[in-house]
Amino acid sequence: MKFLQQETTLTHSNTSTPPRRQFLKSAVGTGLAAVGGLAGAQSFDFKPNQRYPDPAVLILDPSFTKYRIYSSTVEQLGTGMRWAEGPAYFPEGGYLLLSDIPNNRLMKFDEKTGKFSVHKTGVNYTNGNVCDRQGRLVSCEHSVTRRVVRTEKDGRITVLADRFEGKRLNAPNDIVVKSDDSIWFTDPTFGINGEWEGSRAKPEQDTTNVYRIGKDGQITAVIRDLVNPNGLAFSPDEKKLYVVEWKGTPNRSIWSYDVGDDGVTLSNKTKLIDADGPGALDGFRVDRDGNLWCGWGYSGALASEPTDIGGGMKAYLPVAKSEDMDGVKVFNSQGKPIGFIRLPERCANLAFGGPKRNRLYMTSSHSLYALYVETHAAV
Repeated sequence: MKFLQQETTLTHSNTSTPPRRQFLKSAVGTGLAAVGGLAGAQSFDFKPNQRYPDPAVLILDPSFTKYRIYSSTVEQLGTGMRWAEGPAYFPEGGYLLLSDIPNNRLMKFDEKTGKFSVHKTGVNYTNGNVCDRQGRLVSCEHSVTRRVVRTEKDGRITVLADRFEGKRLNAPNDIVVKSDDSIWFTDPTFGINGEWEGSRAKPEQDTTNVYRIGKDGQITAVIRDLVNPNGLAFSPDEKKLYVVEWKGTPNRSIWSYDVGDDGVTLSNKTKLIDADGPGALDGFRVDRDGNLWCGWGYSGALASEPTDIGGGMKAYLPVAKSEDMDGVKVFNSQGKPIGFIRLPERCANLAFGGPKRNRLYMTSSHSLYALYVETHAAV
């Protein structure tokens, strides 16, 4: 079965004149309506900062200064999604694929043309994606089918994993490919917890695991004791695996594991990063220097006691402001925060791309943003 290439253009928002903006607004509405009744997603006008350096790029520690390009600003490349996730860069074609989970589709940003379009619909609520070392798309179908699949160069779909120990997977979430071509993915329950990101279903696995798929196709549960593991990535030398625990105690965390000489066994579980209260870790990537670039935002935590809001009502108010926390938070390999990229929407995941692999793509709620930085991906 071949990809359904629906080249429905949405929004590329680096615009300068009112007529152009008006045209793009019209294109957004038309594009969404054309995708089989998926209209209704929010889109946002965005204006890049006029001055250098961009005040959205914050230096939390002097060591981050070398990664900030003075004359680079945050750009919005596309908008009109409901929950953007799972960016994967394809150097051979010079494009980025990403998921719009509630709309059950994959989106595409073409670097050569600047076009942002619908790439494929009916993708079983795909969440995480990755380009493997042969240039093929490997995806986590987050709900309904609940499996990990690979799209071959001719468009055929190969199922890599859908069960473990005879039981269906929960809801494959995020995914990475190691240099030995093994595939590692997380399997929380988000995609089957409700109807927003798929279809509600009862978990069959007793735990929410991290799995490894070997080159021989064997599936191994390498981590069984994390509650809803989410983003994951390897250190540049692949001697450490980092995994987000979404339901960490008391806060969301990134755990570090030593990878054994066999490339499979994990040991020395250590908490590297604590989200510290209302912070929300999600997907992340590691650069060549071992820094962790983490999707960041507000967890949605509410005050323990209600507050009078007038009209005879009391409400449980947020304990933090989303606008103060939404973006990308950068930590060094020791877990120290060194930089922050402020975004107008919460960032769920990110990927390095571009011909030099120095363009940071950030999937953020309704939109895709990008920033050129002075580093590139670890692998």
